[in-house]
Amino acid sequence: MNAVPFDVVGVGANSVDCVYRLPEFPHPDTQAAKLRITHHAILCGGQTTTALCTCAAMGLRARYVGVTGDDENGTLIRRELKARGVDAEHAYVRRAKNAFAVILVDDRRGERVVLWQRDAALALQHREIDPSVLAQSRLIHVDDVDEDAAICAASIGRSAGIPVTSDIERVTERTEELVAAVTIPIFAEHVVEQLTGEGDFERGLRKIRAQRRPGPLGSGKEEVRLKPDTTHDCDMSCVTLGARGAMLLAGDRLHHAPGLPVEVVDTTGAGDVFRGAFIAALLRGDSPADILRFANAAAALSCTRLGAIDGIPAMDEVEALAGPEA
Repeated sequence: MNAVPFDVVGVGANSVDCVYRLPEFPHPDTQAAKLRITHHAILCGGQTTTALCTCAAMGLRARYVGVTGDDENGTLIRRELKARGVDAEHAYVRRAKNAFAVILVDDRRGERVVLWQRDAALALQHREIDPSVLAQSRLIHVDDVDEDAAICAASIGRSAGIPVTSDIERVTERTEELVAAVTIPIFAEHVVEQLTGEGDFERGLRKIRAQRRPGPLGSGKEEVRLKPDTTHDCDMSCVTLGARGAMLLAGDRLHHAPGLPVEVVDTTGAGDVFRGAFIAALLRGDSPADILRFANAAAALSCTRLGAIDGIPAMDEVEALAGPEA
């Protein structure tokens, strides 16, 4: 019998993406200044919502806390979450246009450029975070879009002894505070060097680990009970490296999962899928090496199809690509 109604509660951003596939990226003052669109689609995405939909695809009970607009795109993202099995009962609806992005995908390599817009009215306020909602979960996931809300949610989670994972894609004056508040920070690759000045990812992760304030999760030890019979050490930090895979520092041991050979269609949402799969593997009690292996395979598979949420692979696909446990 489950002790709490949800496995993961995600606090953060959502988006509706207008995806345009192009024969190449535009270049002013060249022949590529005017390009024919090879394919166009309206698809759902967003950092936290994509991660949560990945969790749901992996069999977890997921809940979303965030803000949607009251326009057609807001209706679309709420409908998508429901269809994917993600509870959005505690998502706010504001009188504003939903966040959206225009994503240009280069057909040759699957690389993308993201142009986005988000009305200030869609910001989630820290006072809107309900501790009782977060307490109904085994894990909390936050992104770095609304930092006050993310830091608040992470701090509530730590105080309650709930592990907190993160999606940190940029560096601001609040980033160090956010890193200190979560228990398992997961960074985009450029963030590690910006935070530490280290071009070497292992040295950067070790430096971040040394700088983070010692902060007991609940009662004096960085340890969180994730399953009735499993205690998992949460002294972990991770960096995603795109086509080069990912790296995880667990305690003093460094793990590296190399990039996997797949036919890349669209890299949109790969990092978000990585985080959702990471959470799924963490909550089922996998070893750090297997968590990384599983998440890396999920991210690679997501690149073989168009869109963020539409790119989420099934559990059996991920297991097949990831291979046997370490």
